[in-house]
Amino acid sequence: MSWKEFITEQESMEYYHLLQGFLKSQQNVGKNIYPPEDLIFNAFNLTALENVKVVILGQDPYHREGQAHGLSFSVPEGIKIPPSLRNIYKELSTSIGGYKIPDSGNLEHWAKQGVLLLNAVLTVEQATPGCHAKKGWETFTDNAISEINNTRSGVIFLLWGSYAHKKGSLIDKTKHTVLTSTHPSPLSAYRGFFGCDHFNQVNEILAERKEPLIIW
Repeated sequence: MSWKEFITEQESMEYYHLLQGFLKSQQNVGKNIYPPEDLIFNAFNLTALENVKVVILGQDPYHREGQAHGLSFSVPEGIKIPPSLRNIYKELSTSIGGYKIPDSGNLEHWAKQGVLLLNAVLTVEQATPGCHAKKGWETFTDNAISEINNTRSGVIFLLWGSYAHKKGSLIDKTKHTVLTSTHPSPLSAYRGFFGCDHFNQVNEILAERKEPLIIW
């Protein structure tokens, strides 16, 4: 199954109809919803199911204007790098030899190498983080994780923070690799994210399999 077929399948389900009804009601009363409609499924468009090597799970999109573009932790070119992504770059600079922290927060180049940058909730209202939780997106993304779990093998899941850790129950750890740490946010990065060495571990696993390494 392709992601396009997966999305079509989800669109036929009752939970998805209810979710779309909620989103339409929010638009009808003039709420600003992020990311733009054409970028809601950006992660799936940039990383085909058969190409998924790594999954990095976020919670919900950035909620300020211009930030969200459908990829967890990523922002478009020209947008200030958010604190969590800055900490991700900081960990990369100590984990990967010779890594130079970029000026851009756009992670599309990760997505095109097989890193699925998936938020558990795919939309948010401006300036109201978490407000689209428990409206149906979690079912959609749980089903996406289950699709990866069931149809692929050897995928590396990076689960950062307690919210992401809960998704670990959807993953068969005899088929896949699950690496966990605290969240990279400034509130928790010093309690286990810094020094987790996940990016280096991903490439060590890929090297053992003689697969192309991720150019972070």
